[in-house]
Amino acid sequence: MTNAVESFEAAMQAANAPPGWSVMPFHFGFVGVNGPLYVKRDETDLLVGFRVEERHCNPMKTAHGGMMSLFADMLMPIAARFQAEGMADKFLPTIHLGIDFLGTAPLGAWVEGRTRVGKVTRKMVFADCFATADGEPCLRANGVFKIGPAVAPLKFVFDE
Repeated sequence: MTNAVESFEAAMQAANAPPGWSVMPFHFGFVGVNGPLYVKRDETDLLVGFRVEERHCNPMKTAHGGMMSLFADMLMPIAARFQAEGMADKFLPTIHLGIDFLGTAPLGAWVEGRTRVGKVTRKMVFADCFATADGEPCLRANGVFKIGPAVAPLKFVFDE
């Protein structure tokens, strides 16, 4: 039986991420088993992506709604930590997650998403996101995230 780190390493090798994407440094727990997720920075945003593998699929060989929900639930708070002032070192647990599935993400597709932080209050972050699968709309979501305790800032390859 393989452990989460071995599964993560194997998935990372098989994912074939597009150029410019770096693996997200999470290889433990739920994300470690279902990832890897990748990140890419542009002028203002942090994009998150993943390659749809067989283990992510439903019987129709498209990404299962549970995988797409995981993706949205990681995309928004991670991007918000990067984009919103003063959030880089905050844990942002999910209070609310609303998802609209706009299309499918077929086996082998590259899924990527972008987040917009709508508002930051003293206790919460409000955000929404939009994702595509091989360039076609597949998901939009919104979330409310509690501003939690300080944690280590996220370190990505492009920060080094």
